Amino acid sequence: MLQKLREKTSGWIATVILGLLIVPFAFFGMESYMSQQVDNYAARIAQPPSWWKSAPQVWPVTYLWKIHDIDAQAYRERLEVTRMNMREQQGENFDPKAFESVENKRRILDALIDEQLMKLAAERDGIVIGDVAVRDAIQKFPDFQVDGAFNADRYQLLLASQNPPLTPRDFEARIRDSLKNELIPAGIARSAFVTDAELDRLMRLLGERRDVGFVTLPPAAPDTAEVTAAQIDAWYQAHKSDYRKPESVRLEYVEVDGSALPAPAVDEAALRKRYQEQIAKYSSAEKREVAHILVAVAANASDADKKAAEAKARRLAAEAKAPGADFAALASASSDDAGSKASGGSLGLITKGGMPGAFDDTAFAMQAGEVRGPVKTDFGWHIIRVNGVQAAVQRPFEDARAELEKELQEGSRERAFNELTGKLVDAAYRTPTSLEPAAKALGLPLQTTPAFTRAGGPGIASDQKVLRVAFSETMLQDGTASDPIELGPERTVLIRVIDHEAEKALPLTQVRDAVVAAIRADRQRKAADTAADALVKAAKAKGLAVAAQEAGLVVADLNDITRGMPVPSPQAAQAFFDQPRPKAGGASVGKVLVGDQYLVFAVRAVRDADIGQVTPQERDTLRKQMSAAHGMQAQNAFIRAARAKYSIKVAEDRL
Repeated sequence: MLQKLREKTSGWIATVILGLLIVPFAFFGMESYMSQQVDNYAARIAQPPSWWKSAPQVWPVTYLWKIHDIDAQAYRERLEVTRMNMREQQGENFDPKAFESVENKRRILDALIDEQLMKLAAERDGIVIGDVAVRDAIQKFPDFQVDGAFNADRYQLLLASQNPPLTPRDFEARIRDSLKNELIPAGIARSAFVTDAELDRLMRLLGERRDVGFVTLPPAAPDTAEVTAAQIDAWYQAHKSDYRKPESVRLEYVEVDGSALPAPAVDEAALRKRYQEQIAKYSSAEKREVAHILVAVAANASDADKKAAEAKARRLAAEAKAPGADFAALASASSDDAGSKASGGSLGLITKGGMPGAFDDTAFAMQAGEVRGPVKTDFGWHIIRVNGVQAAVQRPFEDARAELEKELQEGSRERAFNELTGKLVDAAYRTPTSLEPAAKALGLPLQTTPAFTRAGGPGIASDQKVLRVAFSETMLQDGTASDPIELGPERTVLIRVIDHEAEKALPLTQVRDAVVAAIRADRQRKAADTAADALVKAAKAKGLAVAAQEAGLVVADLNDITRGMPVPSPQAAQAFFDQPRPKAGGASVGKVLVGDQYLVFAVRAVRDADIGQVTPQERDTLRKQMSAAHGMQAQNAFIRAARAKYSIKVAEDRL
């Protein structure tokens, strides 16, 4: 038997099988089989190789695809930033339940996906953003301006106040990436235009005026006819989905709220240590008021052009260094920097690290009033003048004491919150079938909710994350404590389902009155619709005035109404302008349901706007609005086309 086994394992079949096994190990390594990978992405973007754009997503070709993940932490950070911004903008009108909806969360994640796609497109096309563009973008930030002008002190202070603090170089890198990613879609949006014919047509429609007559039909009489048992049964059978008791649960829960924890005491030594650790935040770096003259050198310039530029720079430098020279006038006449030329070459106040390397090093090695150069950078040759120097300023400890104390207390409270949450989780996992022992052990109240459905309920039952966990299969089947659920910053809850009632059909005996009411309401709606259709038919044959008179109704006339006039109601006005234009000598008749009453109307005349009365300013404003709308459509189309080139997978359970 052993001999037969030896023969079987030494033949050509065994050789083929062994070869097939060796291939994957050779390509992907033994560790891919021995190790496990835990995915933590909110969305995964898979990009085919540039040399095989139609590569299928099948093994082993998938190993050729590049993977770009948007991790769950980045998504949560964006979610919280968006939440805080919306709270600030909407105030008391902010709706936490609507914000936590799946649709809203998906919109936020889709924005992150689109940003990543634009980053990939920019990298593919080799887009590079220059220092001048970055500087101009930063100086346009309203938050960095004082009295409408960029203020270097405010810029430094706001960067240092971030958590964690940002250096100018870090912030510039972020702006550079943002500009690079936005360049293509923004350029597409700006490329949109509107022709004169399109503009004229829209102005005629927007300023269109109509003459309308309408009749308001009285509500249909309440239905009093008999509803038979057969009709009740038929309605119930046809609308069973309307008569169901939804699935519901009841929870017990323990909540940890960091804001309710006592503020810890902070000692002097800790405050001073914190102050030293964050000294950069409380210091204003040395600033220099700098002007320059630029002799630009193109990246693809010939050797002769480079030598000519250097010679010109040396000549300008000699002129600028001459006694009594007017540097500002020389810069205005000779500098190639369009951004600073008009202001005599002034770059305003700069801080160390804010300019390209050689320029920066030279400027911060000079004395006030000194001129140096030419200095070479990627932009060309610079002649530099330091107009003034502002010494570094450090904010005293006593001035920063209250701020430091608040930061340390918040940090201590956060640590206390995390520690208490960790203890609660440990205690709950020891007795997962009840939260009462964990709550007692930590002195936290054990609370319960009333029964609620998937639509939510009061308190924590209005939170979408709680709803998703509460109705998850694991929670409903096991009856054990959940993992911690984050309700907000420093606010966490553990829940357990203590009562579950499955969705079920309500018996006819229980909903009989509701069925009868639905049948009568349906009859009443149909009667109103029939009456409106009859009046429309009569108005088309005889005219609205005659048809209304025969029906004992009164026609109300609205003459020369324009779009947007909410008469007699916004819904009716919209119907008046949606109705086709009347033919010569006739009227265009229609109907519209407003509330529980029908309006039957006749459009008698339509007059286009006189575009000759439109001012050039109004025309220009409308053109800009239309161009912006067309540009946004083109930008969205570009993003949709970009999405089609990638495989995008969303982890719905991590939203």
